[in-house]
Amino acid sequence: MSRPTSFRLPEDLLARLEAQARAEGRSVSGLASSMLNEAVKTRLFPGIVYRPGPTGRRAAVAGGPDVWELVRAVKEATGYPKHRIAHVSKSLGISAAALRLAIDFYTSFPDEIDQRIAEDERAAEHVRDLVARRERLLRSSTAPSPNTASS
Repeated sequence: MSRPTSFRLPEDLLARLEAQARAEGRSVSGLASSMLNEAVKTRLFPGIVYRPGPTGRRAAVAGGPDVWELVRAVKEATGYPKHRIAHVSKSLGISAAALRLAIDFYTSFPDEIDQRIAEDERAAEHVRDLVARRERLLRSSTAPSPNTASS
């Protein structure tokens, strides 16, 4: 739920905001809300950044993987917490401190990260379905063999 508010912005900032909103095909309010949301979160968690991607902007560790990738790896790891952190940080080539930062970010914004994990799982399932269909087609007895292809 949103509520109306007003801000006084310098003309040059407002012009840049309007231009960026047009470029992204968004409303100024929508863009400003998104930017403010990211800014507040990154101030709360120094070392977390937002980067663009094909599915939209997502939280990441600065200079490292996306938060959702790290959280998924931690969820899939087994063992005691200390061992899980050591294993995941080593296997992904990220410091334990950066991994803990991602975990702390997740604990504050689980819906955002869980949504990214679910989107990745849906995309992977879609790819598996396409591969299975391709394999069924290639194994089907109605497909002409290379020796019977007409010229």
